[in-house]
Amino acid sequence: MKAFSLKKLSSASYGGLIEKIEVLRSSIRFTPGLSADVKQALNKQVNELREELMMLSRKERAEATPLLSKARAQTKKTEPSSVSTSQRRESLLERNFAFEGVFGDSPKLLDAFEIAEKAAPTNLPVLIEGESGTGKELMAKVVHANGKRADKPFISVNCGAIPENLLESELFGHKKGSFTGASSDRSGKFESANHGTIFLDEIGEMPLAGQVKLLRVLQANEIQRVGSDEITKVDTRIVAATNRDLLQMSQDGTFREDLYYRLGVIHVTLPPLRERKDEIGVLIEYFCDEASESLERPPVNISPSLYHFLQNYRYPGNIRELRNIIYRLSCLADETAEVEHLPEAIKPLDNKTVVKSGEMTLGDIKKAASDEAEKHYLREGLKTVKGKVSALAKITGMNRSYLQTLLKKHGIHSKEFKVGGKDATSI
Repeated sequence: MKAFSLKKLSSASYGGLIEKIEVLRSSIRFTPGLSADVKQALNKQVNELREELMMLSRKERAEATPLLSKARAQTKKTEPSSVSTSQRRESLLERNFAFEGVFGDSPKLLDAFEIAEKAAPTNLPVLIEGESGTGKELMAKVVHANGKRADKPFISVNCGAIPENLLESELFGHKKGSFTGASSDRSGKFESANHGTIFLDEIGEMPLAGQVKLLRVLQANEIQRVGSDEITKVDTRIVAATNRDLLQMSQDGTFREDLYYRLGVIHVTLPPLRERKDEIGVLIEYFCDEASESLERPPVNISPSLYHFLQNYRYPGNIRELRNIIYRLSCLADETAEVEHLPEAIKPLDNKTVVKSGEMTLGDIKKAASDEAEKHYLREGLKTVKGKVSALAKITGMNRSYLQTLLKKHGIHSKEFKVGGKDATSI
């Protein structure tokens, strides 16, 4: 299989190209007769193509969609003052909003994405707040990918993982002989991220001495290597993230107040997964596919009782915890994962009570019925159009990207409904 050329696809929209890549990825997975080695090689090419596309600059994406500005202006004129969360989500996709992974219709999450979209083209510092595992680094990459520096470096630094005595050297570099072990000159993360974006994760863990040095970068856009008198100018966009209350820390004297206000020009707050339940089903499917590729085995099936548990678990570790659970299930289960495959720490005491209707709220029952009706509607629609997603999008009036997301949410594969598909008449 030959590698794709982005130049040949330049006339298509950015969102459309992302969609085509995901459809191709799905096609590889369900193409019969391909060995695991061939699938792995093809998936590697697809991942490289997606990575290359994610690094396209905002200017290049705008050139690929010259009518985008006009469409936005018309949308602002005609858009009602109150729109549904689904409309807000589709609107982000239609504006070629670049993102990695999946996101649903949570109002708080959409608020975060809309703030990120507006902040991305600027050089303003962005502070991303949220619990551990909510996707703060992913949001930082969203800010970078949608900005003017998208084709420049994105450098990630975990401030909590660097020993205090090495933090200054790690961030700003050092001169040979400036301390024991400094056997040569070395550039720091800020120089590596010059003209690009530096992501300072767990910024609340940075010691006060390091905070003073960071404040200088924000104020004067310059750094000084350890052991050097030379001042180096840097042009680096700063995006920071924390799971701590920096405002309270600044009032307690454990975080510099002036640095807090410098970093927090734009605040983006990510809600926990328990407040984004509409995403759980999509994320389960997404991580099942990811684990399948990583473990080189067919995607694991999730039993109804386990699926109900996963939909209603509170996820103190958020998306990261859900991903780890799915990888565990994919590794330990054979064809179908059950509640018994869950980690002991979260496993229900009585597996038999997991799906009793008495434990389900009226909202749970309504959502289950709604999901089942939506799934049936999509299946019947694909039967009618013989598996052609573009045709189904046209007759339903749905945005194709959103339709693909719904199909993935319910584990529906359009290929099965095409003429000659393995289950085209019986589903």
